Amino acid sequence: MRKIEHARRRLHVMRNARAVSRLAMIAGMAAMGGMLPPSASAQSTTAHIFGQAPAGETVVAKSSDGLHRHVTVDAKGRYSLRNLPMSVYTVSLLKDGKVVDTRANIPVTIGLGAEVDFACPNDRCTAASNG
Repeated sequence: MRKIEHARRRLHVMRNARAVSRLAMIAGMAAMGGMLPPSASAQSTTAHIFGQAPAGETVVAKSSDGLHRHVTVDAKGRYSLRNLPMSVYTVSLLKDGKVVDTRANIPVTIGLGAEVDFACPNDRCTAASNG
């Protein structure tokens, strides 16, 4: 009986050692900026800010940590800033390079998006047709 119990404990220890080894490898790869195995990267580690604004304008997001990202609003009046780390952001609308509207203290949580809409002329964010 003791031999069976000893063998079970040893198997349990070996399985735990392999699991710890895998976790150490994943953490090391992440620290070096390497690709994570599919099983480790299935969970999202970033978030995004999206919304509507006048077409053709620029939206800028600046985190409380100093990260600075920008995007041009598409012809349908939509924008999305993806792959943002968790932080609190200030999101600004720029027209001709000058800030015309700002939303402060926008919390961004991993795996979730934050919607930030800016006023559009005549409540239409799409670009005027040239016809």
